[in-house]
Amino acid sequence: MNLMKTIVAAGLVAASTSAFAADITGAGATFPFPIYSKWADAYKKETGNGLNYQSIGSGGGIKQIEAKTVTFGATDMPLKVEQLEKDGLVQWPMVMGAIVPVVNLEGVKPGELVFDGATLADIYLGKITKWDDPAIKKLNATVKLPSDAITVVRRSDGSGTTFNFTDYLSKVSPEWKTKVGAGTAVEWPAGVGAKGNEGVSGNISQTKNSIGYVEYAYAKQNKLTYTALVNKAGKTVEPTVAAFQAAASNADWAHAPGYYVILTDQPGEQSWPITASTFILMHREPADKAASAEAVKFFKWAFANGGKMAEELDYIPMPEPVVKLIEKTWSADIKS
Repeated sequence: MNLMKTIVAAGLVAASTSAFAADITGAGATFPFPIYSKWADAYKKETGNGLNYQSIGSGGGIKQIEAKTVTFGATDMPLKVEQLEKDGLVQWPMVMGAIVPVVNLEGVKPGELVFDGATLADIYLGKITKWDDPAIKKLNATVKLPSDAITVVRRSDGSGTTFNFTDYLSKVSPEWKTKVGAGTAVEWPAGVGAKGNEGVSGNISQTKNSIGYVEYAYAKQNKLTYTALVNKAGKTVEPTVAAFQAAASNADWAHAPGYYVILTDQPGEQSWPITASTFILMHREPADKAASAEAVKFFKWAFANGGKMAEELDYIPMPEPVVKLIEKTWSADIKS
């Protein structure tokens, strides 16, 4: 059984036990689904309590927590303090990871193809349509590029992965910022849509001459060809945990109201340019206080015991001082 099947099975095991009162319900981002499923499986073995997490995209997670149909929502686009206050929500970062461009090009190996932000933006703007375009060739003089049309793949659902990807493109391309901007859902100038990181991964696997963007764990598990990127310092970097950590080290969580931190296009010679956090949303005054307390217990367990599991899937655990801040937030702000 491959890793993704194991992960899905873990999620289903957790979901199948949802009749028990101790089980926790959550919904949202597909970005952290691999690690939440892994944690859920380990937590169930240790405590007997399950986690029913629906991997439906950040937009869906925000809607479900606002509608109070789940104990927690999960989003890769953090909500601003004004919205948290309006909806009576508490937010914190759970784990960090990275988004990577992926391609399906014959003869091209992972990390061999290089993009800079401007070229990536022009592909998604529909301005660069062929693989042997001069802008791509200039960055990849030694790579054999076909003259075929580029099939552009993007998300069709409301997605925090899309928010971070389009936030990055807005920072590196004035034209993208003006014409499209950043958001969980945007008016895409080009491309075909696929649902979830799962859908984009599947589409890229099956479509020759395609390009897409996915969370790094999905690229690895599906053996997709990720690209290298030129970062803010002008250095070519590959997606590695060290590169994600270099970007994450710039995060000033202690001084960010509502933990609102965006990690795209960070400075530093080693920084991966599309690094991102994924966030949990819960009600300050939950309707079901027992379920809320169970969820916090799970998150506390994940912070204490889940770091190695996160690293095995190439996520970055939250630093210990940040975990201590988050635990204070739970005590002060969630009435359970």
